[in-house]
Amino acid sequence: MKKVLALVLSFVMVFALSSVAVAETVLKLSEVHAEGYPTALADQEFARLVSEKTEGRIKIDVYLGGTLYGQETEAIEAMQIGDLAFARVSASPVGSYVPSINAIQMPYLYKSAAHMWAVLNGDIGQKLLADIETGVNKDGNPSGLVGLCYYDAGSRSFYLTKEVHSVADMAGLKIRVQNNPMMVDMVAALGATGVTGIGSNDVYASITQKVIDGAENNWPTYQNMGDYEAAKFYILDQHTRVPEILLGSAAALKKVNPADMEIIKQVAKETQEFEIAAWAKKEAESEKIVRAAGTTVIDLSPAAYAEFQSKMAPLYTEFGAAYTDIINQIKEVGKNFK
Repeated sequence: MKKVLALVLSFVMVFALSSVAVAETVLKLSEVHAEGYPTALADQEFARLVSEKTEGRIKIDVYLGGTLYGQETEAIEAMQIGDLAFARVSASPVGSYVPSINAIQMPYLYKSAAHMWAVLNGDIGQKLLADIETGVNKDGNPSGLVGLCYYDAGSRSFYLTKEVHSVADMAGLKIRVQNNPMMVDMVAALGATGVTGIGSNDVYASITQKVIDGAENNWPTYQNMGDYEAAKFYILDQHTRVPEILLGSAAALKKVNPADMEIIKQVAKETQEFEIAAWAKKEAESEKIVRAAGTTVIDLSPAAYAEFQSKMAPLYTEFGAAYTDIINQIKEVGKNFK
């Protein structure tokens, strides 16, 4: 009997020790886009690879479609206090917490996607990514965020309920923009009013209820959110190329041991190519869908495009003055691209 009891106790101890050995840390990731969207696919790939490469020690639960946080600014604020571990967000709202990020999203800055990626994956972009963690915000406080990698988001253009062929046509329009002062001022410089506080999942309803006259975003978001059914004019001005950023929470990630933290950082960078490929495919599909649905796509004339560009000069003074060196470096890289 004693032998049997000893054997049972041995099994219990082995089981208990095994449980400790494979105990997992569960972390949450917030994503405002729905299942199948390129960044959502990348989030899921990130979670899969982290689990695989940490041998199950780290499990990341991915919440899509804004089910955890409806606005990206809410997710950022949750990460700052450690209530959320990860979020995929646009670089635009990050600029409100880490001002130097504004340098890579100035209007009409890049000649092409290739130009942007040469910047982001080069010394300029990688230093700015590191600055998210080590830098301070405009109030002199640490951001509380960790920059993990950049994702593609294409170029952003205006989509509206009326035709626009010139700056004069923008007068009086109410346009939803991201929660970033520079984006608000960009729209104001064109004679319109920038409206913030509307999540990407609420743009369609805000247009149909005439709260706003439109928004600005890329082809996939315009199509995926159904906004093309409410705002049927897509003004292809490509005013900004604002990358996405996969962020981590400095507070929430303190519970992760250094070795696993390195795995997380490496895996994040590995998912970049995955997302870029998914983005290219989705972008082509989305453009095809909205054009087939009867959307009027307006290419600005060279003169009109130059007029839009000229209106941005005050933004470079207000938001770019502190980062003139970075902006000039980005333009220098652009000399290698058409």
